[in-house]
Amino acid sequence: MSRDLLLLLEPGFTDPAHPGERFVCPHGVAIEGLLANESERVARLDVKRVPFLRPRRDVIAALDEAHQSLPVLVLGDGHAIPDDAQTLGDKRFVTDTKRILALLAERHGFPKVH
Repeated sequence: MSRDLLLLLEPGFTDPAHPGERFVCPHGVAIEGLLANESERVARLDVKRVPFLRPRRDVIAALDEAHQSLPVLVLGDGHAIPDDAQTLGDKRFVTDTKRILALLAERHGFPKVH
């Protein structure tokens, strides 16, 4: 995979356990805010927003069924792989929101979190 893939929950998702309510992911909302202001940089990576309910087919396709928690940044081979990336077969990925934000700055030129 040559480009980084960022997988996020769809903003405003619903949860059958809470009928009539809509939600945002507390871990993805900061990333969504960054993406909203940087459309030119967003074009440098692949971003997919997936439904809340499992199975999350796009996440399974990118990683596997056991790794469906979001957000996740699946690292492409267009940049050096950081030492702290998790490994799954030949795939490297990051799930910590703060680290994802830092990598978006390092790898794609997004503003850094202060």
